[in-house]
Amino acid sequence: MGSLPLPESAINGADADVFRPLDPDDVRTYLHKAVDFVADYLQSVESLPVLPSVEPGYLRRLLNPSPPTSSAPFDVAMKELRDSVLPGTTHWASPNFFAFFPATNSAAAIAGDLVASAMNTVGFTWQSAPAATELESLALDWLAHLLCLPPPFMSDGATGGGGVILGTTSEAMLVTLVAARDAALRRHGGAAGLQRLTVYASDQTHSAFFKVCRLAGIDTANVRAIPTSAATSYALDAAALHRRMEEDAGAGLVPTYVCATVGTTSTNAVDPVGAIADIATIFNAWVHIDAAYAGAACICPEFRHHLAGVERADSISMSPHKWLLTCLDCTCLWVRDTGRLTDSLETKPEYLRNDVTDSGDVTDIKDMQVGVGHRFRGLKLWMVMRTYGAAKLQQHIRSDVAMAKMFEDGVRADARFEFVVPRNFALVCFRIRVCGDMTEEDADEASRELMGRLNGTGKVFVAHTVVGGRFVLRFAVGSTLQEERHVRGAWELIRKMTGEILHGRQP
Repeated sequence: MGSLPLPESAINGADADVFRPLDPDDVRTYLHKAVDFVADYLQSVESLPVLPSVEPGYLRRLLNPSPPTSSAPFDVAMKELRDSVLPGTTHWASPNFFAFFPATNSAAAIAGDLVASAMNTVGFTWQSAPAATELESLALDWLAHLLCLPPPFMSDGATGGGGVILGTTSEAMLVTLVAARDAALRRHGGAAGLQRLTVYASDQTHSAFFKVCRLAGIDTANVRAIPTSAATSYALDAAALHRRMEEDAGAGLVPTYVCATVGTTSTNAVDPVGAIADIATIFNAWVHIDAAYAGAACICPEFRHHLAGVERADSISMSPHKWLLTCLDCTCLWVRDTGRLTDSLETKPEYLRNDVTDSGDVTDIKDMQVGVGHRFRGLKLWMVMRTYGAAKLQQHIRSDVAMAKMFEDGVRADARFEFVVPRNFALVCFRIRVCGDMTEEDADEASRELMGRLNGTGKVFVAHTVVGGRFVLRFAVGSTLQEERHVRGAWELIRKMTGEILHGRQP
């Protein structure tokens, strides 16, 4: 029999040019340098401009537009990271970041994510990743216990419930909507009935909901955005929802899915979960609770009432990467009946068949998500809860809420400002008040100018929304490194610039 010839380097014993991308010495050296970079970055990020002063296309002008042919020392990449990439970064980690709901982080989460990346587990079936599958399930049950979710959402019982860690809230909405869609079609004549399905949310629901409706094939004419108003603090009006669902059912349509939000993006409004679930039950519609940001607060007993009625919902999602110190990406989805997801999402190619799956003793993660491959996200979430425990996580939430209240008190004491909605959790929505001969439009423009000036300094970053037709500033407390001094400093800057703006508008 013939054999393949050995390469000359093997014959001569020379292996200096052999490519070993996981050479142990390189792994140790590179990671030590990367860890030093991370630690230095987090220590110095407070001094960096929150928003970069770069123009679109800046990075392509600084870095070689063509891929390198030959290798280079790792230090070259680290230097370009410092010199070119870092100056174009919006620093979500900055304690002066107040714009969007936070993207929190922690030493435990970073460590867990690093280890998960190194292991590079692909958890599509239990067999492909037993520990990753079971640790994810355990972490979800731990968090469900902290949130006081009812037993049907747990995977540690015989209820058929459980969960999965997805990348984003959009994915959680999509998989539950698809499951609700398919269940409704089975009840109402199959695929031919798709054009009759209707879905519901408030006009304050995250835009991702309306996007996933398109992806799920729901006719845009059948997506109901129920108008909200100041009378309900921009929460979904259950009576208005009931009327619309009755109208649709009376017209021969099929109410299929309701998305209730605990902590809307614009104002942190909380929809009445219990009342919504009661109404949806009449029409056999799926109820999903989007608690992406504010759900984290419900690990504290004083906030759990916001989830009242969750026991009558079909699914709930929240994102620890927003406010529970677990870095992106980590969205937890719990369903009371995993079979309703797997009925729509299950895939059984021969090459993934195995005895454990066939036994029915496990639910493979691939059958609870859009894709097949699955990252080891459960490790960082478990690391966070195991390292810090419930008490410290609650302390973290309460500290942010206290700082937001401190900021709110400052705004309330200054007659130049007004609130548009009551503060919920750690978000304060305010604007410059109409004064003198100003119109509402003048106040909108002054508030817009204030935001532009603040963000232009690089010292803080705030965002805006439009509520009730008015331009509103959103001040979101919660960046992991934030302390009272950062909130106070931002407030003093806001006061100073508001004075300059209003003084400049005087005749």
